[in-house]
Amino acid sequence: MKLLSGNSNLPLSEAIAACLDMDLVKADIKRFSDEEVWVEIQENVRGEDVFLIQPTNFPANDNLMELLICIDALRRASARRITAVIPYFGYARQDRKPGPRTPISAKLVANLVTTAGANRVLTMDLHAGQIQGFFDIPTDNLFASPVLIQDIREKYDTDNLMIVSPDVGGVVRARAYANRLGAPLAIIDKRRERAGVSEVMNVIGDVKGYKCILVDDIVDSAGTLCNAAGALKAHGATAVSAYVSHGVLSGKAVERVTGSEMDELVTTDSIMATDEVKNAHNIRQITIAPLFAEAIKRIHEELSVSVLFD
Repeated sequence: MKLLSGNSNLPLSEAIAACLDMDLVKADIKRFSDEEVWVEIQENVRGEDVFLIQPTNFPANDNLMELLICIDALRRASARRITAVIPYFGYARQDRKPGPRTPISAKLVANLVTTAGANRVLTMDLHAGQIQGFFDIPTDNLFASPVLIQDIREKYDTDNLMIVSPDVGGVVRARAYANRLGAPLAIIDKRRERAGVSEVMNVIGDVKGYKCILVDDIVDSAGTLCNAAGALKAHGATAVSAYVSHGVLSGKAVERVTGSEMDELVTTDSIMATDEVKNAHNIRQITIAPLFAEAIKRIHEELSVSVLFD
């Protein structure tokens, strides 16, 4: 087994390698002057079971192209099996046609990864579960919930805790958290006027006197979570935190979070933290390296991965 990392999230790749007591494959992955990606793998990978770690976050197109070219390089170097480890799967929010003459880009990306030569995919908390079906190769979709729930149990008294879904679409996820923590559930009913802008309309459930935890899979502009935090505080919540699998945090999201009524935003390190995120007083990352390391080990040894969902 060998591990190869792209440039998207090298700290996570190094942490996964450390968990497995391995070194990353030596490779030269760089850009030409016109930004073309160039890859040279500097170790023999012939006949090896190779795991290529590369989230496709911002800049999404560059990181995706780097993933595809690395897969092609491994295939042409006669790797026995290539597993694309994509902790954050970009384009996942384009999983259906929201209107006429629009693409289903998540399916296109799945086709590109498969055509490039990947034999299987390992990812985490896909925005829509049906994206697994977009791939014609085996795809394992890990859940960050075991890692996040463990952190919640360590930081909070679950007797005075309430789990909150930031929108109606996330109720299934929030209910799963609430069941595992033995906590009640509330829902934010919001109206989205246009893409990237949300307006909180109502809080379904009595949150007065509770410490509320919002749970979601992606935080991008952070408008929904910040508005939800304000609404919960207005309805009597004593504290509001958010636990999110993928901290995209684009644009002025960090500024929005630091200036909001949210006490803390916790994300995983599926996306490498920027300096702005690291310096934010109320944003914290927890690592998923042990989770992915165990999944990689189990895939290599042909063992069940489903035990990691518990």
